[in-house]
Amino acid sequence: MVTSSAAALRADLRAATGDVLGVGAGMLVLGTSFGLLVVNAGLAWWWAPVFSAVVYAGSLEFLLVGLSVVGTPLVAVAVTALLVNARHVVYGLSFPLHRIRSRAGRAYAVFALIDEAYALTATRPAESLTGRRIVATQVLLQLCWVSGGLAGALAGATLALDVPALDFVFVALFVVLAVDAVRAAREATPPLLAAASAVVAHAVAPQQMLLVATVLVVALLLLRHAVRWAGERRA
Repeated sequence: MVTSSAAALRADLRAATGDVLGVGAGMLVLGTSFGLLVVNAGLAWWWAPVFSAVVYAGSLEFLLVGLSVVGTPLVAVAVTALLVNARHVVYGLSFPLHRIRSRAGRAYAVFALIDEAYALTATRPAESLTGRRIVATQVLLQLCWVSGGLAGALAGATLALDVPALDFVFVALFVVLAVDAVRAAREATPPLLAAASAVVAHAVAPQQMLLVATVLVVALLLLRHAVRWAGERRA
């Protein structure tokens, strides 16, 4: 029984490592750029691992560096965090949290529900996802992010490195995730709807583009699902 459980654990860890391999490399590089940004903004190097371990919110962390430097009021920081991370509410509706049995595992999974973790679980067959594989995937992703941030901050502090134009890594990472999702589902409609929603949101509310685009694409996907369901019932 113990041998069987250990074998299952090793299998889940191997699967999680395979899932994270490509995306983790991108997060490592992106984390390095974040660490450099922290030091170049005038903050101490140790703020990079603190942000990455405690906040752990990707794009929000980049914003927090600028907000911290200029002394933005906490209320403004809280509103910014709410607007930037509002999409996570939508993620939670379909994230397979029910597959994680332990309370500690569920609590961590909710905390570590970043875009990359959601994309990796959403593109995997439901029957292949165990709670341990999901949590292991999230732990490995955060390790990549924290390690990259620490490496970048130390490099910036000790070697005075200043590498511009690393923001493109963030965009490239999401392009890879989108391509993987299309290949897994063999359907390009959702990404096309997302792109169209982004264009409309930018035209209508450029200051709140992310939030508006997220709400719009969810509405379109729900409408699409309802039309399909009605068609299947008539058939």
